[in-house]
Amino acid sequence: MRICVFCGSSTGRGQEYLDAARALGQVISGRGAELVYGGAAVGLMGAVADASLDAGGRVIGVIPRQLVEREIAHPRLTTLHVVGDMHERKAMMAANADAFIAMPGGAGTLEELFEIWTWGQLGLHAKPIGLLNVKGYFDPLRTMIEHMTGEGFLQDRHREALLVDSDPRRLLERFDDYRAPGPKWAPQESAKAADLFGLTER
Repeated sequence: MRICVFCGSSTGRGQEYLDAARALGQVISGRGAELVYGGAAVGLMGAVADASLDAGGRVIGVIPRQLVEREIAHPRLTTLHVVGDMHERKAMMAANADAFIAMPGGAGTLEELFEIWTWGQLGLHAKPIGLLNVKGYFDPLRTMIEHMTGEGFLQDRHREALLVDSDPRRLLERFDDYRAPGPKWAPQESAKAADLFGLTER
């Protein structure tokens, strides 16, 4: 199994974020899974990759050419793909992952999360998505998601499909029993769109 992790290229304020990133990397490798992430050696991105590698795991990084120096491409990865732009980065990470976890991060992390969550709602994939809610970081977002649902812009089943937990081991265990909620589109339309986006199940 390959787990794609979205997280910050900064470490945030407080040791808890770094500790959580390291714990997640260890848990992923401890389960015999591979880590797929954005390829950087800095911030939470570097921490989760280092922990996974140090635990004997395989790590696949995907980084745009223009960010190789800015985010400092990780030199120890099992595989590092240098791609043309952010769109190609996200598409390659999605196509090479069986599940997704978002850790604390900034606008880029939220963009990655919302895009992959939206693709799931549209039936472009049926892979589990979770939030590792360190220090209650995602609590304000969860409040907004409840508001979206209450106002009729998000279905209950798609809200519930976004798994939330503060413990990385428990979150991955919940992935084992994940059942996709079903798409907003008709099945044949979803299959065509998934193939178009390169998200056909591996």
